[in-house]
Amino acid sequence: MVKKKFFSTGGDKEKNNTETTENKDNATAQDTEETDHAEMTSDGAAEADQPEQVAEAKEEADKNKDEQRVILEKLAEMQDKYLRLSAEFDNYRKRTLKEKMDISKYGGEEVLKDILPVIDDFERALKHMELSENCQGVKEGIILIYNKLVEYLKRNGVSEIPALNETFNVDLHDATARIQVQEEEKKGKVVEVLLKGYYLKDKILRHSKVIIGD
Repeated sequence: MVKKKFFSTGGDKEKNNTETTENKDNATAQDTEETDHAEMTSDGAAEADQPEQVAEAKEEADKNKDEQRVILEKLAEMQDKYLRLSAEFDNYRKRTLKEKMDISKYGGEEVLKDILPVIDDFERALKHMELSENCQGVKEGIILIYNKLVEYLKRNGVSEIPALNETFNVDLHDATARIQVQEEEKKGKVVEVLLKGYYLKDKILRHSKVIIGD
């Protein structure tokens, strides 16, 4: 009776051991299935994210291309503006250079043109002197021409520098000689004008050549 119970207990242990091993195998198999399922889920999620990443990369590349295209267009526009401005400046420089040369070459053209009528008047006066014995008429003609020329010079900003009986001014007068004078008030003043001086507006065109009393 005791033996039988012993053997029965051993069988139960073996049976329990077998069941435990099977349970362990089942648990391991379940864990493996769960792991495989997780890996498959992860791979599926990665595969699902891959097209989205590709689309984003393509969109970014297209955006970069657009930005590069805009930059290149702006660069081309700036280069075109630079070339145009450079050409305009070159034309302006050439034009102003030509104008300066013309001014230097023909600057006195209008002045000379306006003096020609005075020359015409002198020529007519000379012819009249050859044909006429009336010296008074010739004198009046020359005075008329002189007044006409003086008036023309005044219209162009030329005026006479006051000199006679004026105190000598080194900035206006050019002293050529000094003479002794009896009058005290004439000492240090201009007593004779040898050559008149002129202003051109506020600039001295020519100094007066004078003799100073001493």
